[in-house]
Amino acid sequence: MAERTLRLGHLYPSLMNIYGDRGNILCLQRRCRLRGIDLEVTPLEPGDVLHPDAFDLLFMGGAQDREQRLVSEDLAATKGALREAVEDGVVFLGVCGGYQLSGRFYRGAEGEEMRGAGVFDLYTLHPGPGSKRLIGNLAAEWEGGSLAGFENHGGRTYLGAGAQPFAKVVHGYGNDGVSGYEGARFKNAFGSYVHGPILPKNPAFADKLLSLALERRYGDGTLAPLDDTLEQMAHAAALRAR
Repeated sequence: MAERTLRLGHLYPSLMNIYGDRGNILCLQRRCRLRGIDLEVTPLEPGDVLHPDAFDLLFMGGAQDREQRLVSEDLAATKGALREAVEDGVVFLGVCGGYQLSGRFYRGAEGEEMRGAGVFDLYTLHPGPGSKRLIGNLAAEWEGGSLAGFENHGGRTYLGAGAQPFAKVVHGYGNDGVSGYEGARFKNAFGSYVHGPILPKNPAFADKLLSLALERRYGDGTLAPLDDTLEQMAHAAALRAR
């Protein structure tokens, strides 16, 4: 029997799962299993109510504008506790569309404004049909070292005073292709445009999320080291890609 257990809420797995974002969940499950930690994953689909104290980690992946409209409506109707959970220190990761919708609002290519969860003090604007997409391999630097992956987004994200950038772009576009920043952080919440998915190629970041969740629940975020030879090879290959 596992000595420690973490509870993860997977927001909208049937709608927000573009570019293999479900692989982030598989990565966390594997890294927990190798350490004897039980990771319980609960899908939270439209209509499912999110309770602020039900989970240690929350994840929301990416999607196209059509799915984001549906999610935006449901976030307001049944997932209002997301902001409350983050304020209380629950670990959250939002990727691409999940990152955009965890801000204040996202204005799509046709000008439709979709309300976000307000986890981050930021907003996202799409310049409109025919505008350049920010697409390609991305490398950045964050507190844990280097970050590598793939980005593909039309929206440009702008941080407010209440949000800190997650990483500094080395190669690629990041939030808006101009500021030099990638993603956002607030308390134990992280937003990023990195697909690929992000966690298998960045094991240090995956462990950061797990450590924060364990620290909050058990008062000790210590993790046993793993043999990350393959993960580091994938990470290095992603950093070399241009």
